[in-house]
Amino acid sequence: MRELIGAFLALIVLILPISAIDMSREIDAATARIIDRVVEWRRHLHQYPELSNRETKTAKFVEDHLRGLGMEVRTGVAKTGVVGILRGGQPGPVIGLRADMDGLPVTERNALPFASKETAEFNGQKVGVMHACGHDTHVAMLLGAAEVLTGMKDKIKGTVVFIFQPAEEGPPAGEEGGAPLMVKEGVMDDPKIDAIFGIHVNSQTEIGTIKYKSGAVMASSDWFQIKIKGRQTHGAYPWLGTDPIAVATQIYTGLQMIVSRQSELTKAPVVITVGRLNAGIRENIIPEEVTMAGTIRTLDPGMQRDVHEKIRRAATNIAESMGATAEVSIDTKTLVTYNNPGLVKKMLPSLEKAAGKGNVQETEWVTGAEDFSFFGEKAPAFFFMVGGMPKGKSVKDAAPHHTPDFFIDDSRLDVGVKAFANIVFDYTK
Repeated sequence: MRELIGAFLALIVLILPISAIDMSREIDAATARIIDRVVEWRRHLHQYPELSNRETKTAKFVEDHLRGLGMEVRTGVAKTGVVGILRGGQPGPVIGLRADMDGLPVTERNALPFASKETAEFNGQKVGVMHACGHDTHVAMLLGAAEVLTGMKDKIKGTVVFIFQPAEEGPPAGEEGGAPLMVKEGVMDDPKIDAIFGIHVNSQTEIGTIKYKSGAVMASSDWFQIKIKGRQTHGAYPWLGTDPIAVATQIYTGLQMIVSRQSELTKAPVVITVGRLNAGIRENIIPEEVTMAGTIRTLDPGMQRDVHEKIRRAATNIAESMGATAEVSIDTKTLVTYNNPGLVKKMLPSLEKAAGKGNVQETEWVTGAEDFSFFGEKAPAFFFMVGGMPKGKSVKDAAPHHTPDFFIDDSRLDVGVKAFANIVFDYTK
């Protein structure tokens, strides 16, 4: 009898890993059957991008696909967002999978048959519109995962919530939007999501690879504005006034001193960028006022608060020392994107199944920002990068995100589809 029990236990040990392998193989086979369509969806979405909070055609495209799968679908979430709910055949946790949908006010320069020719109004100007950050690939990969998982619904333990989010790039002035509005409207609460996962394609990471980081991975994004008030005078007689442009140049230097001399950069990076400076109307008039505006990137909440205080102090004190005044306003756009370490450790095998063990690499901090961070305030989260750079291309030759030449090789979108699908089954093991 003892020998029989031992043989039975050994058989169980052998069966369990084979079952897990078979599940991964089933995902691989299902992905292979639909991957050509995933690429078609991506190229359609790339050709017809829409700006933040205006993703109506994109939302309809997503809605039609999810309804075609027989999924419970909610529309108009956070203005144009779409949520699909897939209830598995067995009880279990609720898993959120997220893709963002919006394009950018960028005119595409790529000579592709599916290049965007779309235009729209942005801040009162007519602009080109382009998926210059890869959100088209995110939507396509998540739609692919939805189709794969629907076909395996009876084997799923729990519920999968597919979140197609608008306005990740930020809503238009005066509007709410993006992940904060989705959270506000209860997307994480009905049903209550136990863990959430997101993907971002990267134009400077080779196709077929995945990069991740445990803990803080992407920076918070704060936008600041500094209004400097001097005293207007003739350009020939600067001593009769107070030159706010000269003050602005000193404040600019002071901001960079915060980074290079006042921040503990061995703890986490800090970036302060002035991206806009408005001053004057004529060459021979020293103006009364200058506005400078930019962004702050930090990867530690304590450092974030500290940098805010130092910016206010530097701007006001430098202005006062030169006989001017400075008003500082800071608006937090995103939080630090934080990957729950326990969740990362648990789900790494899923990424290795999707890309191959040697193709999953730990990366450093990213000073770009993501409003996925707001979902991570409500549940443990894991956000990772999927490669979109052609094989053999040099990183320095790959156009960065948010530029007219941004390019994604869509021949390995299967990696993202398989990652999402494997995550669902591995999380519930």
